Amino acid sequence: MNTIITLDEFIIQRQKDFPYATGELSGLLRDIGLASKIISREVNKAGLADISGQAGTENASGEAVQKLDVLADNLLISCLQNSGECCGIASEENTTYVPIQKSKNAKYVVLFDPLDGSSNIDVNVSIGTIFAIYRRVSDDGECELKDFLQDGVEQVASGYVVYGSSTMLVYTTGKGVNGFTLDPSIGEFCLSHRDITIPEKGKIYSINHSAFYKFDENTQQFIEECIKNGCNFRYVGSMVADVHRTLIKGGIFIYPSTSSSPNGKLRLLYECNPLSFIIEQAGGRSTNGTQRIMELEATELHQRTPIFMGSTDMVDRVEEIITTNSKVMTKS
Repeated sequence: MNTIITLDEFIIQRQKDFPYATGELSGLLRDIGLASKIISREVNKAGLADISGQAGTENASGEAVQKLDVLADNLLISCLQNSGECCGIASEENTTYVPIQKSKNAKYVVLFDPLDGSSNIDVNVSIGTIFAIYRRVSDDGECELKDFLQDGVEQVASGYVVYGSSTMLVYTTGKGVNGFTLDPSIGEFCLSHRDITIPEKGKIYSINHSAFYKFDENTQQFIEECIKNGCNFRYVGSMVADVHRTLIKGGIFIYPSTSSSPNGKLRLLYECNPLSFIIEQAGGRSTNGTQRIMELEATELHQRTPIFMGSTDMVDRVEEIITTNSKVMTKS
């Protein structure tokens, strides 16, 4: 009989990996797990309650907000504000960060996308939550903008929750990647995927194919190679779902710059950095085509970037194409 290890038990066991640990980080991870359970419950009953569809407003990035976006955002903010473990939070849904006065001397800040892929809610497609945790860099007292504008390499933990045929939480603290599946019969996340490793070689590419003619020539060349090499095309349209599949089965997830979004569309702080931390800890790579995602300088809360992430062989090939074509252009 296999021993069941819950998320809380696993987090407590792993505290010894951090000699400076005071329990705050462990508490934050447990609080995010709790919020995720509640969001999972609400997502599963969305069709029965008046919480699907658009809320009639736009978020900080100018995108239509879904009712469940608002619900998930409020749940995460409430759990983190009540926890006392972080001094500030920043959400993709809000224009600026929110200091937490009751725990203003806490050592961590949390950034999150409360419900990635929320436009898929109405058609019952997998969606998810993404989060990143950083140690504050400001002195004690109310948190500051610089606490949030840190490079991805400074993350102390990141993860995501995918709400699909089952609800699964995947996270890293820089000591590998582990996945936990929610057992609804006991209401606990249980360890189901220990020490996840992404396959080094991939045969799946994930991209919004309909925008092919908006992509730059390098991306088009790579996609054409994928087709010629018999790679499989898979695209859900929820970053969490597509990256989760890439993590488990190998391949590459691509969201490049386009003629209409020259700086890319995905957010560096709320989506790209936390998922890049996961992919790298699992043995993969993540780049904007010329630079490691987690080394990009963070200059604003809603900064965007192109991204290529997944199995090393496929990401290496993207960079090779970009480098080669850049040299040809320089010579000409």
